[in-house]
Amino acid sequence: RLESKLLVLATIGAASPFIGLFGTVWGIMTAFRGIAASKNTSLAVVAPGIAEALFATAIGLFAAIPAVIAYNWLQSRAAKQQARLEAFADEFSAILSRHVDQRIGG
Repeated sequence: RLESKLLVLATIGAASPFIGLFGTVWGIMTAFRGIAASKNTSLAVVAPGIAEALFATAIGLFAAIPAVIAYNWLQSRAAKQQARLEAFADEFSAILSRHVDQRIGG
């Protein structure tokens, strides 16, 4: 169950920066189209495209950063839980083995 959540978080953490980068490229292209259409490089022409690019970058980071943090935290918890379960299994196996040896030998 935990592993399926980890897969989702890993996917979000990996894909979000690329989605943000795509939006950044799109915004820069919009800025260049504005410059080409008006044949003017004033701030009023460039600003909307740049704002769009920065917004897309921010959204990508806004999604990626918490996903990566949550992924790492859950991965750490899963590893600790697995270690505890393995230790329990080893101890339980040793107890059963001693019990069987006592029954057979004694």
